[in-house]
Amino acid sequence: MGRLRIDVSDAIIDETIGVLRVKFGWDGYRLHFIRLYLLRLANHVSPTRTIDVVIDPDDNRILECAVEAGSDFIITADKDLLRLESYAGIRIIQAADFPRFAPFPD
Repeated sequence: MGRLRIDVSDAIIDETIGVLRVKFGWDGYRLHFIRLYLLRLANHVSPTRTIDVVIDPDDNRILECAVEAGSDFIITADKDLLRLESYAGIRIIQAADFPRFAPFPD
């Protein structure tokens, strides 16, 4: 039976924290606890190689994390990543398409 694992790196957590602070006005206390929660919830990886295949450096950090973690999928709404369709054997899909590919029993 398939299992779902969420992979994150420090760069992904830092970007998430930045968005929550700037776009949603979260305070430091709340940001501290969401960081701890993400580290507890997800598989934390430290990428060992640098990837530079898309224009946005933050998107490259997503690819680095997925490669390091040995991910099967990147689930995203980012158009630049979606245009790749796959990278290093990792399928890049939208969330709405995930149930079609997920290795879960019916």
